[in-house]
Amino acid sequence: MLTIRPGTDTSTRQGQLARLIAPDGERLHDPDLDPWVADVFEEQLLGLYEDMVVARRIDTEATALQRQGQLVLWPPLIGQEAAQIGSARALRRGDFVFSSYRENAVAYVRGVSMTDMLRVWRGSQFSGWNPYDVGMATPTVIIGAQTLHAVGYAMGVQHDGADDIAIAYFGDGATSEGDTNEAMVFAAAYGSPVVFFCQNNQYAISEPVGLQAQKPIADRSPGFGIPSIRVDGNDVLAVLAATRIAAEHARSGEGPMFIEAVTYRLGPHTTSDDPTRYRESAELDTWRELDPIERTRLLLVDSGALTEERAVAVKAKSDAIAKELRDGCLSLRARDPLTIFDDVYVQAPSALQRERDAYAAYLASFQNADDQAGEASR
Repeated sequence: MLTIRPGTDTSTRQGQLARLIAPDGERLHDPDLDPWVADVFEEQLLGLYEDMVVARRIDTEATALQRQGQLVLWPPLIGQEAAQIGSARALRRGDFVFSSYRENAVAYVRGVSMTDMLRVWRGSQFSGWNPYDVGMATPTVIIGAQTLHAVGYAMGVQHDGADDIAIAYFGDGATSEGDTNEAMVFAAAYGSPVVFFCQNNQYAISEPVGLQAQKPIADRSPGFGIPSIRVDGNDVLAVLAATRIAAEHARSGEGPMFIEAVTYRLGPHTTSDDPTRYRESAELDTWRELDPIERTRLLLVDSGALTEERAVAVKAKSDAIAKELRDGCLSLRARDPLTIFDDVYVQAPSALQRERDAYAAYLASFQNADDQAGEASR
């Protein structure tokens, strides 16, 4: 096991990110990371590649659905597939995920159905799935709030004497939020089995990471007494190794650990965002050359593992899942607006009941207006 103590500089290796697959597809070697992926042979790497292709296909299909008016909003993950797939595949079924709103590839790995993935973004339901069915909480839109949820859950795991862990996913922008810093204080103080997984995708909406972090984000957590790893977030194999290291560290009673996965958001922050207003096309071109799927494909092609037959099968699977996503989206129906008042209290207080009655009267006014218009036209 790689021994990492608070304050240890694991963020760079001679100025480089921890990496096992170069952008040109060359398989690199790292004495600290290699033992953690010794069980990953060609077939396992093909599985990771397929996961990433499927995740991107889910993303492009959902974006198309939003552009066609079938979804209210969608938060694209394109470019971040390796960070999400590599980390999610390192988890056990009993581990629990607390995510932000962009971890749709993680949700896919955890077993969230395509229809459930879209319920919130379609506006047909207030929560997408039952968290206990898949070991993953529903998306958190409040920036950084899920880090506190993860630590609280991890403290509960400690109380129960189990060896599961919690993992909190968040972006670089969330590291400037009080919730995230408070979560690290609690996690360090109680030695909680939680992994903090920061996807540094270079932008907090329109604010570049350099404005909020003058040093690597991975350098922050040692100040809380939490060891960290800074990894190439576009390298699925290195992310898998780093997450296995962090998960084992937390699982074995050593306390929390922090991962900074350096990646890039190739698309907009959400489908309501226009990234051309705040970043140059040359920057986008540079990061496209570091594409996580392409580098894995090059490695597999070079080794002879990715045959034409296998490539066709991967595409067929991604297309089938995209169809499942679209069919599921179009099958969703709007809920009665008054259900927004359900499941808030076991017994609704009088103030909430008054609000419900007022809203019901407001909705009825539209029907009354339609009825009157109909009578007037006769």
